[in-house]
Amino acid sequence: MTTTAERLNGLLADVLGGPVPLALRAWDGSECGPAGAPVVIVRSRRALRRLLWQPGELGLAEAYITGDIDIEGDLADGLRTMWAGAREQRLSPTRPGVAQLASAVGAAARLGAVGPPPKAPAGRARLRGARHSTARDRAAISHHYDVSHRFYELLLDPSMAYSCGYWESEDPQYALADAQRAKLELTCRKLGLAPGTRLLDVGCGWGALTLHA
Repeated sequence: MTTTAERLNGLLADVLGGPVPLALRAWDGSECGPAGAPVVIVRSRRALRRLLWQPGELGLAEAYITGDIDIEGDLADGLRTMWAGAREQRLSPTRPGVAQLASAVGAAARLGAVGPPPKAPAGRARLRGARHSTARDRAAISHHYDVSHRFYELLLDPSMAYSCGYWESEDPQYALADAQRAKLELTCRKLGLAPGTRLLDVGCGWGALTLHA
């Protein structure tokens, strides 16, 4: 008899275009997947409904945010395993076509997961108006960025630079602040800055690049 986890695995393999490099644990406790791989926990049928109504990254992200999907252990390790497996197996997920969606709906129905769209997470922006109109884009930017400095301090190093760092070492003592300093130095050297040079800093954070330059 096919378990819930095996059915979920089949659905995912269909979407990914190849074997799923992670293990799966379904809401009924059934499990399947490679031994020793990070375990994706599908806590409820609602996770499937989210993915049916919003196929792709948005549905997956909202399922994770709401706790319908989780990864056992370290999230970064799970993501690394997923991307490494995708590269090795040359997985290339595409937006599902009509036939694929019909098959997914049928499988979800057999799992008792078909229903109305789940409620959106509380933090999702509720935007109105024409897409990419000035007013709508202004509201989207405000929703994402008009938060307190204390929020960013939870995620960033003291320089408050929020573009990616440049990691020059794998030493465990090499921290985010070191990577951000290395990035600023690399950027300035590649620009060939010298006395009298002008630098326009647009959207690089709280001025770390300008101060370093």
